[in-house]
Amino acid sequence: MAASKSAQLCMQAYQYKQTGCKYEVIKPLTDNRDAINYVVSRVGLKEPCVALKDLQNFTPKTDTQFVLIDEVQFFSAADIDRLVEIVDYNPKITVICYGLKTDSNEHLFPASQRLLEVDASTEEIKTVCQHPGCPNRASHNARFNANGTLVINGPQIEVGASQYKSLCRKHFNMFKQAALQKTK
Repeated sequence: MAASKSAQLCMQAYQYKQTGCKYEVIKPLTDNRDAINYVVSRVGLKEPCVALKDLQNFTPKTDTQFVLIDEVQFFSAADIDRLVEIVDYNPKITVICYGLKTDSNEHLFPASQRLLEVDASTEEIKTVCQHPGCPNRASHNARFNANGTLVINGPQIEVGASQYKSLCRKHFNMFKQAALQKTK
């Protein structure tokens, strides 16, 4: 959504590498937008990773201090419970997740909902609305079809970058009203 989540992960990994910290980078297999074994940011940063179907059998290496997870929203609520178990029983491991809270239909992703439910510490990466000239904080992930109409129904997960824009609530609702008018 152009909020620099993947870039932030790559920069964090770089800092750990520079200071000699042991870390692992993971992403879901669902994230097939770029190379499967890399986290790739839109600004060109990339970091090797392991792509996993789920986290149920994931166990960090014995010397791991940090686990960085990209696109965490594509994992399941049960996978979040596995991360909680890892952190609770391995106090020397810190897990940092990067991802979206809500989908393009304004619904929480199950993994994101579970992170909130288990009282995970969260920080918002702020970005600006991508509607031309709008200086407001982007709060919505909008998915558009080939005709430029906001998709207001459809699957929760549709991987790809070109049909998405980060919008403020005002502009999201403006596009939503236009899409609803087209369906009448």
